[in-house]
Amino acid sequence: MATDPRAALDRLVAAFEAHLEAARSSRDPEAHTVLDAAGTLADAFDTYDDALFTAFGVDTPFDVYDEDDDDFDDEDDLDDED
Repeated sequence: MATDPRAALDRLVAAFEAHLEAARSSRDPEAHTVLDAAGTLADAFDTYDDALFTAFGVDTPFDVYDEDDDDFDDEDDLDDED
């Protein structure tokens, strides 16, 4: 059964609010509460993105990357700026 886009959006907004509260209360970007909230936020975004596309054929203009997607050499990235 497909997820209702409105319900998915409501969960996404709630996940943003929970992430903000976790960041504000811990002030440590590596705190478990912040990392858990970030994971919940990423999952809520994926659910919303899928629901939106399934219902209307529309993509959001955002991509979610995890640490595995950041396996490139920073020096190579700097070389591209020349």
